Amino acid sequence: MSNYPKVLITDETLRDGLQIEREGVSVDEKLELLHMMVDAGLKQMVVGAFVNPKWSPQMADTMELVKRLQAVDGVAFYALALNDRGREIRQEFSPPLTIESIPTTHLHMCNSFIKRNTNKTLEDQERFWHAPIDRSLGKGVKESAIGLSAGYGSNWSGKFSHDARMENLERQYLAWQAIGASVTRLDMADPMAWNTPLEVAKDIAAIKKRFPTIKIFHLHFHNARSMAMLSMYEALRLLDSSDTLIADTAIGGIGGCPYCGNGQATGMIPTEDFVHLLDDLGIESGIDLSKLIDTHHRLASILGRTLHSQVALNGGFPQKGNFYPADVPAVYTFKEAQHFRLGKGVYEGNPTPWIKA
Repeated sequence: MSNYPKVLITDETLRDGLQIEREGVSVDEKLELLHMMVDAGLKQMVVGAFVNPKWSPQMADTMELVKRLQAVDGVAFYALALNDRGREIRQEFSPPLTIESIPTTHLHMCNSFIKRNTNKTLEDQERFWHAPIDRSLGKGVKESAIGLSAGYGSNWSGKFSHDARMENLERQYLAWQAIGASVTRLDMADPMAWNTPLEVAKDIAAIKKRFPTIKIFHLHFHNARSMAMLSMYEALRLLDSSDTLIADTAIGGIGGCPYCGNGQATGMIPTEDFVHLLDDLGIESGIDLSKLIDTHHRLASILGRTLHSQVALNGGFPQKGNFYPADVPAVYTFKEAQHFRLGKGVYEGNPTPWIKA
């Protein structure tokens, strides 16, 4: 029996993914992608954000999108909201949107990033981070969540230590405990992609020992330095069957915050690559990899650029019944490599020097 954790994928293509793209992806196209992802078996996705369109123009049509969104049994659609007004609007559209059920505290660790991303300072944060706890007083709240943003490091401040992360988590943990609310979920956001497998492994081992009530680990890792999949694998390896891992990913590995300094090059874990890893590990996802690959190529055609998934470019491991034919000729290009889904016409006429005439 597998001792891996239960894994839930939250796909961020339509929010974190598209927020870093230029304007021009229509609501019709977003809904087409959403329907393709639902058809592939994804059960959780972030469909947009109620934020200032001046600073996130690709999210300006979120309200139009959710007005046209139809609820789907067994599928959770989320939307980001960063202030009270955004949260009020989000509540108006629930359903079809799903609202997080437990109150959460969250601390940013980089003064430059919190200023660039939310127009606040760490000093401001000290005045407001406790508000979710204050609002929970006297309401019989039994569960809560804690989290960090930019906990691994910052392009403006450098690397943050394991001890600093634990201290900032403990502040929140003890504050929730003080009102009788058990902390059951951890949210770790790494917008500037400073995660490393070594640091993530060290954190998870310490958190499981230090904060034993946490059983849900929600990890949002960016991939600017090609560490995100390795870091997520460490989470898979160190968590066990009593835990749940919520992994944020995006089709084609798109994604990034405009205020982090790396633009489209930041990226996330490609959803299709992560599903392929889960399949290989024997972790049930209920997701059809071939349909995710089709979604990847539709998204690439909408954006007009090559995306970052190796699995979408090469296919998953060929299985008995669909191994490559023995007479596949020499294959050179990205397009020719697509023979696994487009057929032999993409390489027709290429040389086969090992086959005698």
